[in-house]
Amino acid sequence: MKTLIRSAHIIDSASPFDGQIVDILIDNGLISQIGTNLEANSRTRVIEVDSIHASPGWIDLRVSAQDPGYEHKEDLTSVCRAAAAGGFTDIAVLPNTQPVVDAKGTLGYVRRMAEGQPVQVHVIAAVTKEAAGEDFTEMLDLHHAGAIAFSDGTHPLQNPDLLLKTLQYLQPINGLLMNRPEETLLTRFGQMHEGVQSTLLGLKGMPALAEELIIERDLRLLDYVLGAESSWKTAEGLGQESGKEVAPSALHFSTISSARSVELIRQAKAKGLPVSCDVAAHQLVFDDSALAGFDTNLKVNPPFRLPNDVAALWAGLADDTIDAIVSDHLPQDAESKNLEFDQAEFGVLGLETVFAAAVTYNRALPLPKLVEKISTRPRQILRLPAIRIAEGEMATLTLFDPAGTWTYDRTYSKSKNSPFLGKTLTGRVIGTVYHGQFNPGL
Repeated sequence: MKTLIRSAHIIDSASPFDGQIVDILIDNGLISQIGTNLEANSRTRVIEVDSIHASPGWIDLRVSAQDPGYEHKEDLTSVCRAAAAGGFTDIAVLPNTQPVVDAKGTLGYVRRMAEGQPVQVHVIAAVTKEAAGEDFTEMLDLHHAGAIAFSDGTHPLQNPDLLLKTLQYLQPINGLLMNRPEETLLTRFGQMHEGVQSTLLGLKGMPALAEELIIERDLRLLDYVLGAESSWKTAEGLGQESGKEVAPSALHFSTISSARSVELIRQAKAKGLPVSCDVAAHQLVFDDSALAGFDTNLKVNPPFRLPNDVAALWAGLADDTIDAIVSDHLPQDAESKNLEFDQAEFGVLGLETVFAAAVTYNRALPLPKLVEKISTRPRQILRLPAIRIAEGEMATLTLFDPAGTWTYDRTYSKSKNSPFLGKTLTGRVIGTVYHGQFNPGL
């Protein structure tokens, strides 16, 4: 069946139709025609919604699918439905399952279970066996088996020698190492950001220093590995808006949260280091004062920090220090959250609310740049082929209304641990087009 999208406002800097309002005709999974007042017959599905916008399909760099092993919290079917409803055509899933994605067998299972889903699932494989931070996995074999990148996911890499050798090992294959920066000895037993609020609430704090030390360490190690003559070295201003193709990142920091972290990465990019980073959407919304009510749905790692940190994250997005916005989707069942705060597990749902959270609480970030942070730039980081809205191209699209309001009153996830459930948000996902199929939003 053909699909015709009427009067779509195009948000795609690589498209000749960027900024225009046009009709898009899709046939057999391809964009067959773009123009105005295109004709439709009785067999054509017509999507006509006021204020509809279209962009290249969104991609989430950090999703915990929980399958295999924790299917009572989430499985690959439910996570893909949630992703499509949230406007994503692609997701990258973490290796922290049971068993861990540290061998070709588990990697193959995830890829097989992802077949036929409404989103493309890209598998991040573990750096170390069982993500335990001790013995290396067979990264080259996992790369050839389809691993999109390497990370121990929710477990930060603590051993500097291990991180250094991983960077060396991945360099010949142009591989990507992703690390969540946290010095765990400084955050042991921590529940929230260390500061005035944690003292008032009587909760053990997690200092921003724990994140910043690892970022400083990893950047020094990256510089050491690459050396002054390395081919990874790039011109000044890596990742900035210069109109030039952005060099691939060798090291990616997941879910940064502090002002100092933003500045460290800004300085590294100015020196030409091939580094990238992302921020979780919920980190752009809340600061540590939100925990005054001990709502366990707001218990996350990294924790919500100070208002000046939130402002610095928005500034980092604006000047392209921060490359991407992610969901950090981490489903937890009721038994893991309906506890005293210090006993509850970390994590929130996020796939269905990334765009709405960023729009509702937007601090003057232009819409095209916001969309870039969840579409084209994450695709570049994962070395995926570029997508653009043009005739003859694959129809991998996200359709949305940036001014539309909606109430988040249901979820496709098996879990319910979202601080946004029941709230009215701005920024509505109309649906996605993937493999020629239209998948409606919530």
